[in-house]
Amino acid sequence: MAITASMVKELREMTGAGMMDCKKALNETNGNMDEAVEFLRKNGQAKAEKKASRIAAEGLCTVVVKDDRTAAVVEVNSETDFVAKNDTFKEFVTAVANQAVDSDAADMDAFMEEAWKEDASKTVKDALVEKIAVIGENLKIRRFEKVTAENGCVVSYVHGGGRIGVIVEAETSVVNDAVKEALTNLAMQIAALNPKYVCRDEISADYIAHEKEILLAQIMNDPKESQKPEKVINGMIEGRVNKELKEICLVDQVYVKAEDGKQTVAKYLEQVSKEVGAAVSVKKFVRFETGEGLEKKNEDFAAEVAAQMK
Repeated sequence: MAITASMVKELREMTGAGMMDCKKALNETNGNMDEAVEFLRKNGQAKAEKKASRIAAEGLCTVVVKDDRTAAVVEVNSETDFVAKNDTFKEFVTAVANQAVDSDAADMDAFMEEAWKEDASKTVKDALVEKIAVIGENLKIRRFEKVTAENGCVVSYVHGGGRIGVIVEAETSVVNDAVKEALTNLAMQIAALNPKYVCRDEISADYIAHEKEILLAQIMNDPKESQKPEKVINGMIEGRVNKELKEICLVDQVYVKAEDGKQTVAKYLEQVSKEVGAAVSVKKFVRFETGEGLEKKNEDFAAEVAAQMK
């Protein structure tokens, strides 16, 4: 069967694959459009497997909020920052976030096996594999988290064009623009200062004990400090632990927009609560940072081009 330019164009629009790949698929399947799509999917899988060993530590985080009560944040990785800025990749990350906000999956394996919202004939994994074939880099849906507020609302903040994605869940009987603005301010603070906990109640006694052991060892290794009375040393340890907790607990942090430079987040929430006439508290937050904890490939683009020209 003769393969026409219009057939190639149609297949390309259906799959997003390259023109030559579409032409090859149609030739291999004697012009059968459905079989050609399947051929590209299988070929995409082969390409994806070849690329799977390549480091994907760039990418984007994004957040989707649904009805002020449900939100999902996702991180999707690419190999290069160039692809992370590509519109095709950005659209895919948004689609993954839209998938996550409606998902009931408890883990990534279950998420990857879900029917893809944009085409129920595919799974999320299939959609990823096809996107790898189109973009030509190893891509990875690294993680997602869905947050549902039972007695309040959720707000989101995305920083740096997708470098950091934050969700804040609040408990409050009043949900209005003032409350959302205050929570967005806190989401921005979380993005900037990266607290680990909402409050001290979330920190285990084991963590505190471990930190005290480390501080005691540091003091004992200091010739001057180790000579101080035990009571003084214990006071030094408590002081240093408290200083650390003020940095890692959101409500203990100084509110970054405080006019006096002293107001804590806890005091800011008290102020907001008085202004709106209802208690407003942060129940939970989620912060994703692109490539966090991943080893990044050290690239020399000039050397890479030179190597290819040899």
